[in-house]
Amino acid sequence: MTRLLGIDVGEARIGLALSDELGMLAHPLETVKTKEGNPFRHVAEVIAREKIALVVIGLPRNMNGTYGPAAEKAREFAAKLQKLAPECGVKFWDERLTTVAAQRQLHEAGRNVKNSRAVIDQAAAVLILQGYLDSQAMLGGM
Repeated sequence: MTRLLGIDVGEARIGLALSDELGMLAHPLETVKTKEGNPFRHVAEVIAREKIALVVIGLPRNMNGTYGPAAEKAREFAAKLQKLAPECGVKFWDERLTTVAAQRQLHEAGRNVKNSRAVIDQAAAVLILQGYLDSQAMLGGM
């Protein structure tokens, strides 16, 4: 089975999570700072290095189900990434409250906001990817 990459797109940072080879579990990979270097090229390099077949990008929705400016940024990110890594498919996944859930999990693990800043985006990417993987397992495939 091929690996999947989960992405939490943010203003300052992009969280990356990687599935295991069985496509069952998501693991944190890294945080990419958007202001340092070319984040699109870096993610495309990760896709090539890890032989990623599918990228799952968190698509932020408002609580009433509508899309706002953050969703448009996620779609723009996907479009730019597809140009650099056309061999890789892209799926969007509803990411409502994933950052809040990630913060709660990190807090419960004993990390405060200040010392979890570097990993919060990875934790959100894990939740995005794991949600997608779980949905596919319930449907019987990817």
